[in-house]
Amino acid sequence: MDIEGGTPRQSRLKDFYANPWTQIILISTICFCCPGMYNALGGLGGSGQVDPTIAANATVALLSATAATALFIVGPLFSWVGPRICFLLGGWTYALYSGSLLHFNHEGNGAFVIASGAILGVGASMLWVVQGAIMTTYVEESQKGRAIAVFWIIFNLGGGVGSLASFGLNFHSKKGTVSDSTYIALMVLMLVGWVLGIFICSPSRIKLAQLHAAVETEKHSLKETLKRSVQTVCTWRVVCMLPLFFCANVFYSYQQNEVNGMTFNIRTRSLNGALYWIAQMAGGLLIGILLDLPFLARPARAKLGWAVLFVTGMAIWGGGYTFQKWQDRRMGSGFKQDIDYTQGSIATGPMILYIFYGAYDALWQGFAYWLIGTESNSTARAAVLVGAYKTFQATGGAMAWRINALHVSAMTQLAMNWGLSMGALVIVLPTVWTVTQTTVLDGTDLNERAEKEIEE
Repeated sequence: MDIEGGTPRQSRLKDFYANPWTQIILISTICFCCPGMYNALGGLGGSGQVDPTIAANATVALLSATAATALFIVGPLFSWVGPRICFLLGGWTYALYSGSLLHFNHEGNGAFVIASGAILGVGASMLWVVQGAIMTTYVEESQKGRAIAVFWIIFNLGGGVGSLASFGLNFHSKKGTVSDSTYIALMVLMLVGWVLGIFICSPSRIKLAQLHAAVETEKHSLKETLKRSVQTVCTWRVVCMLPLFFCANVFYSYQQNEVNGMTFNIRTRSLNGALYWIAQMAGGLLIGILLDLPFLARPARAKLGWAVLFVTGMAIWGGGYTFQKWQDRRMGSGFKQDIDYTQGSIATGPMILYIFYGAYDALWQGFAYWLIGTESNSTARAAVLVGAYKTFQATGGAMAWRINALHVSAMTQLAMNWGLSMGALVIVLPTVWTVTQTTVLDGTDLNERAEKEIEE
C-alpha cells in the first residue's frame, strides 16, 4: 500500500508508472513513432521526392522554427506546464508534416510542405526538450549513459523499421518518389506516438531522490525562469559546449541528399536509410557503455568519450573525402541516383561509409546529451540546457540545409562538415576536462544558497 491509499495492485501500478526506466522506455517509444518515422522519411533523400529542394526548404523552415523557440520559449514553458502538456502541445505536428508530403504528391503544393515544416519545428522543439530533460535527469548519475543508449536504440529502431517498410513498399519501384502508402503508414505511427504522450509522468512523482531534491528548487516566476535560462546558457562550461550543439545536425543535409539521395536508386536509398538508423543504434549502445564504464571515474569517462569522437571522426570524414572525389567524377559523367544494392562491386563501399556516418551521429549526440547530464540533476535546468542544445543544433542544421538547397558543391559541404566537427571538439575540450565526479547541486542553486546566507 502506498501513502496515498489504494489497493496493492494500484500501488504496484503507480510504482511501475513512476519508475525512472518506465519513463525512459516510454519517451523512447514515443520518439520511435514520431521523430523516428520522420527520420525514416528524411533518410530516403529529399523526403522521398525526385527534387529534394522542397524538402530541403521545408527542413530549413523546421529548423529555423526550432531554433527560435527551443531555448527561450519551450525551455521555460516546460518549467510551467510540465513534460506531459509540453509534449502533447507539439507532438501532433509530425503527422501534419507527413500528410503535407502526401498532399504534395498529388497537388504539388510546395508552400504547404514548407509551412508544415515550420509548424513541425515548433512541435519538435517541445518534444525534444521533454525527451532530453527526461533522459538526462530521470535516472541516477551512474546510469545516464545507459539511459542514452536505451533511448538511442529504441528511437533509431523507428528510423530503421520505417526505412525497411519503405524498402518493401518501394522494392519494385523504378520512380524517384515513394508511394502514397509510405506516407500514410508513417503518418499513422506518428499519431500513435502522440497519443502515448498522455502517459508521461511529472518529475515530482518519479522515484528518485536526486530528482526530488532538485525539483524543490524549480518554483520560480516567469521573469526569474527567463533570467535563470540566460544565466545557465552563459556559464563558460555551456558556452564551450555550444559549437558541439551547433554541429549535431550539420552533416544531415550532405549525407542524406548528396551521399544517399544522389548516389542510389529509391529502393537502395530506403535500404540505406534502414542501415543508417541501425548503425545509430549500435553507435548509441557503444557510447552509452563507454560513458557508464564502472571502473572509470566520471572525469576519465568524459575524456574517453571525447577521444573516441575525435579519432573516429577523422577516420570517417577521411573516408568520406575519398568517396566524394569518386562520386564527383561519376556525376561529371552523368551518373545520378543509379546505384542499386545488388551492384556489389560499386555499391558496397558507399553503403558502408553511409553506415559509419550513422554510427558517428549517435556517438556525437550521445556524448552531447551525456555532457548535459553532468551539468544538472534538475529537470527544469536540464530543459533549458536541452533547449540550448536544440536551438544551436537547429541553427546549424538550418544553415546546412539552406546551403544544400542553394546547390553548393558536395565537396564544399563535406569540407564544411569535417572542419566544423573537429573545431567543435577542440572548443569543448575545457568543459570535458573539468567534468566532476558527481553533480550534487547545480551551480545556480549553490549561488542562491550563498546569497541567502549573506543576507541572513
